[in-house]
Amino acid sequence: MDIKFKGGIILIVLIAALYYAFPTYRAYQPGVDPQTVEDKVNLGLDLQGGMYLDIEIKAEEAVKEIIRRTAVELEDLLIDEQVDFIEVRQTAGSLIVEMEAGKKVNLELAPYDRFLVQFDQQPEGELTYLSLKADEANRIRESAVSQALEVLRNRIDSLGISEPSLQKQGANNIVIQLPGLKDRDRAIELIGPQAVLQFQIVNSNATPNTYNRLTEVVKYQEVWDKTTNKLISKRPYVLEKKILMTGEFIRDARVRIDSRDNSPYVALSFDSIGADLFAKITRRNVGRNMAIVLDDKVQSAPVIREAITGGEASISGQFTVEEADTLKIVLRSGSLPAPIEIREERTVGASLGEDSVEQGLNSLMIGSVLVLIFMIFYYRLAGVFAAVALIFNVILIISILGAFGATLTLPGMAGIVLTIGMAVDANVLIFQRIREELKRTENPRAAIQEGFGKAFRTILDANITTLFAALALLQFGTGPIKGFAVTLSIGIIASMFTAIVVTRFFFDIAYLRKTKLHKLSIWFN
Repeated sequence: MDIKFKGGIILIVLIAALYYAFPTYRAYQPGVDPQTVEDKVNLGLDLQGGMYLDIEIKAEEAVKEIIRRTAVELEDLLIDEQVDFIEVRQTAGSLIVEMEAGKKVNLELAPYDRFLVQFDQQPEGELTYLSLKADEANRIRESAVSQALEVLRNRIDSLGISEPSLQKQGANNIVIQLPGLKDRDRAIELIGPQAVLQFQIVNSNATPNTYNRLTEVVKYQEVWDKTTNKLISKRPYVLEKKILMTGEFIRDARVRIDSRDNSPYVALSFDSIGADLFAKITRRNVGRNMAIVLDDKVQSAPVIREAITGGEASISGQFTVEEADTLKIVLRSGSLPAPIEIREERTVGASLGEDSVEQGLNSLMIGSVLVLIFMIFYYRLAGVFAAVALIFNVILIISILGAFGATLTLPGMAGIVLTIGMAVDANVLIFQRIREELKRTENPRAAIQEGFGKAFRTILDANITTLFAALALLQFGTGPIKGFAVTLSIGIIASMFTAIVVTRFFFDIAYLRKTKLHKLSIWFN
């Protein structure tokens, strides 16, 4: 390869590397907000502080919810089809349809046959048992975790955090890392609620002491003191167990201010299916109170004055503007398909993150300086070439991380340190091969050519096998392992380029351009 062509490639790569490495340098200067700088390397949770959450999705509750919804849908369909039945009741993992004496319904015929996609039926006289299929139950559980991952990602995006990490771990767990998070309570408010919105009819004639426990349930409206953040009172409501509608049909949610008392409330608008269903519900229950229930707590219970056909509703209560805004976000992002439990929560302070950065950079600098000193001392001018190539290597790694907006963690820093060692190792292989060739022949020019040629195969074999291992870690690893694999993979490619191309370019400039070459400065005498 021509020296000018090789030099041109190196110059182009160097300019591109500096272009992408500069934003990272600028982003972390004193007085600069890293969030305002684009194309930088983002620091991970362990380097800039933040929040770590290990969340378990109660996927079994999603299965129960599907069975409950099916019971409601089947009951409504039987009513619409004017079928004589007593009730559709829910048990653990199944439904029971009880018909009146002498009456039957064939669930294999339309419009009932759609229920048999998920359920197996077993008729026994007036009773028909519907059991959820095992493969359907597994699909629902898996879908619940995947859906929860998307819902949580949408909620977290509203926090404005750069490079949040959400990863599925195991069957039902999700690990969330929020680097740079400053408002922990705000994050919990967004992540924690399931945001299950339900509409249920109030039985105004019943009390918590006289209600029918088979068909009704008691839920409470809480009143909080905003100053002391203490619960003042709980108002009970007797609600019909049947859930008329859920928040799955919500198209949009917005915070608005009530002109009468300047209190904030959340205005909901439903999609076309939800608008038709809401109109049907309100038309059937004119004059009755309908409770708006969020996560099993009554938010309000207004009287239905007339059928509401506009596809809109509102949630009012003793909200602050911030609380209404949080409610708007969780309703917009959708409800979680199942309750969640925070199994582990860790908060890494900013000072600890700064200490980690300082220690990581110190280890990187000290390791690099020691390696450079040894290389220059032992390999003389060739060691200087290796030192320059090594600095180029680090700049190249940082620039690639910045170009892709990657996140640098402490294990990632360890990957860079390891890469520096591997880059030096490649140069050592080349230099030692050149020294062996010099012992065999007195032609330094031929020694350089043979040294690079023979060492290339060894370097390629060693780096390719390591790259395969790094890619395997990148594909199957999580969290810190992935951070290590990213920098290691990038570093391997960068070290091969600098060792084979950059170092060789310096040898070409310093030695091979000479007409007469008698001696190489490549070892300590």
